[in-house]
Amino acid sequence: MELFWYIVLMTMLAVYVILDGYDFGAGIIHLFFAKTEKDKKAITNAIGPFWDANEVWLIAAGGVLFFAFPTLYASSFSGFYLPLIMILWLLIFRAIGLELRGQIHNRMWESVWDKAFGLASLLLALFFGIALGNVVRGVNLGMVANGVSTQEAHYFFLPLWNPTFSPQTEHLGIIDWFTLLLGIIGVVALSIHGANWIIFKTNSDLNAKLKKVIFNLNFVLLALVIISLLVWHIIEPKPFHNFIKSPLLWIFPLITFTGLFGLFKVKSFKKDGLGFLFSSLFLFGGLTSTVASIFPKVLPSSNTVNPSLTLYNVAAEEYGLSVGVYWFAIAIVLVAIYMVIQYKVFKGKMDDVGYGEH
Repeated sequence: MELFWYIVLMTMLAVYVILDGYDFGAGIIHLFFAKTEKDKKAITNAIGPFWDANEVWLIAAGGVLFFAFPTLYASSFSGFYLPLIMILWLLIFRAIGLELRGQIHNRMWESVWDKAFGLASLLLALFFGIALGNVVRGVNLGMVANGVSTQEAHYFFLPLWNPTFSPQTEHLGIIDWFTLLLGIIGVVALSIHGANWIIFKTNSDLNAKLKKVIFNLNFVLLALVIISLLVWHIIEPKPFHNFIKSPLLWIFPLITFTGLFGLFKVKSFKKDGLGFLFSSLFLFGGLTSTVASIFPKVLPSSNTVNPSLTLYNVAAEEYGLSVGVYWFAIAIVLVAIYMVIQYKVFKGKMDDVGYGEH
């Protein structure tokens, strides 16, 4: 049952990254490339009917984490307390940036909320990438100092950064050069993803320019991915041991690079949705490849005193996990019905679907 709920949790997170990821990316595009009021409206129209529903996947994933893996929930929500609060505030500012912008037709008012929406989207993409970096790198479980565990084996707390900015020191921080690298990858990847969504859902004058932006950013993304694979050996001496042990797992890196290389043909796509398909493949493949590389760990320990948290030592009791399956079946059917209706109602281009105007 632990494996079933682990797959459910990872699937929810992957769906969240793909769906709310295009919202973040659209916000970044809005910040840097939307210069006219027409362009700004096109972007907000593209995500307007979807962004709040997309965020529900994060809440649902948090609920599954609390139910199925309570020890991991307690450990991560205490250890990552500071960045989680920052993410919460960024989610709030992104939302109110969208909702309040059209309440008053004043240039200064609109500019403030445009910046709130764009900067919050940019920082959310950065922080979620950094969060993935923390999971890959591991944390100092038990707060070990000088070889002695000072706290319970599953407890930790991280400041935003440490004085050395290093991922290999005893006292780690949230942000170091390795986690920041993954954060930048997150920003670039979601910028591409958001641009593809705008092209898919609008006939904006920006679309031709965005195809060039995607093509150029894809070179940056490829370089960053290669660098991250090379420096991964510094963090984990045997980063590909799971793939060597189970060759079937290579399907996930294959999906990643299919999406990445497919994006180089964005200028020649005849169908606007192909770019979004390839960026979705990259995000899905990148996340699943990362998860597969550390399996069965869910939060590695950076010290040798306390063991890593795995899906087996953080899971709830078997009875609770079994009962939860019935409720999950009901919930997933309702969610599927909702999403089918939502995307059917708002299918096609969104240029004429006004959002946030009063």
